[in-house]
Amino acid sequence: MKKVLIIICCCCVTSIFSQTTEAEEVLKKQSKDSLEGWKIGGIFSLNLTQVGLTNWSAGGENSISVNGLVSFYANLKKGNSTWDNSLDLAYGILQQGGDAARKTDDKIDFTSKYGQKAFKNWYYAGLINFKSQMSAGYNYPDDSTKISNFMAPAYVLGAIGMDYKPNDNFTLFLSPLTMKMTIVNDQTLADAGAFGVAPAEFDILGNVTTPGKTIRSEYGGYMRAMFKKDIMKNVNFQTKLELFSNYSEEPDHVDVNWEVLIAMKVNKYISATISTQLLYDHDIDISVDSNDDGIIDAVGPRTQFKEVIGVGISYKF
Repeated sequence: MKKVLIIICCCCVTSIFSQTTEAEEVLKKQSKDSLEGWKIGGIFSLNLTQVGLTNWSAGGENSISVNGLVSFYANLKKGNSTWDNSLDLAYGILQQGGDAARKTDDKIDFTSKYGQKAFKNWYYAGLINFKSQMSAGYNYPDDSTKISNFMAPAYVLGAIGMDYKPNDNFTLFLSPLTMKMTIVNDQTLADAGAFGVAPAEFDILGNVTTPGKTIRSEYGGYMRAMFKKDIMKNVNFQTKLELFSNYSEEPDHVDVNWEVLIAMKVNKYISATISTQLLYDHDIDISVDSNDDGIIDAVGPRTQFKEVIGVGISYKF
């Protein structure tokens, strides 16, 4: 009888242990599945400002402005592979008094990055980035001479390197092998040598003998760091820093692109957004009229800065 009881007890213990092990395996599988697959999200914001004046003694002008912003991501993780995609779009217009509408913001920025795990939090990775704008740009108040356009400029960057991803909030991509292509798909701007492309050659009468180049290629090193996190309740912070150095032409002149986006949610649909962008590209000459007298005082590379603050409709998903 004792032997029978011992055998029964052993069978029960074995059965319980087996069930526990199976349950743990199921939980591990569910946990792994929850970490894998697509993660999709982003922020959409539309801000509207309107000023209407009637017999206003303090003076001023009627105005209306609209700014739209979309920051979208779609990331896939499967096994030892990752595929991260992001798209940032922004556009803004302002109509003031009797003047025609003017552009205040314009951005297209798409990035796709694929990685294969190397060790721990490091991945072998390849990256493609495209930047441009949607419509023509002018140096107001001169609204007849285009200084930029769609695909003029456009920047296409391809890079191979290592990607460090310790968590979903931070990523650091380092590439010693990078190709950066500047496209100026507007012959007038290309002939002027805008955005660093080779300018046209002219005869003594001012006629074009050799058209300006519409493409310029550079090879060098590239770094891209991104961080995004809800820093407090209803406040999301995102920042991105990109650095590029041309190995063959003045490698000490590093191209800089630093962007910051802060989205603060008031309620389900109303929010405020603050976005900034700092740019420096040694190949882009900026004309400066310090006295606002229509006379250009200096031409050369400058640090560029843009700030957009808006309150309006916003949706985070």
